[in-house]
Amino acid sequence: MKKTWTRTDIIEAISENVGLSLSDSSLIIEEIFEFIINELEKGDDVKISSFGTFSVRHKKSRIGRNPKTGVEVPITERNVVSFSSSNVLKSSFKS
Repeated sequence: MKKTWTRTDIIEAISENVGLSLSDSSLIIEEIFEFIINELEKGDDVKISSFGTFSVRHKKSRIGRNPKTGVEVPITERNVVSFSSSNVLKSSFKS
């Protein structure tokens, strides 16, 4: 069964692999996530070399349909975060 990594799992892995305390590892992860969130809120993309790019996309309002009942429902416009993986990351998964 595949494992879903949590924030705590990442912090523990960094602590073990780098040799930092759990609190220092936690602080680093929180700062990275906070930086990415702040930049996206400002409308800027966040590109991590050899990994990928986080960006905000605007989706227009549209009419959706409940697949079970067939009832049409309006879906409001919204901003969503998208991630595009880099070619280096993509190529590491090709067999």
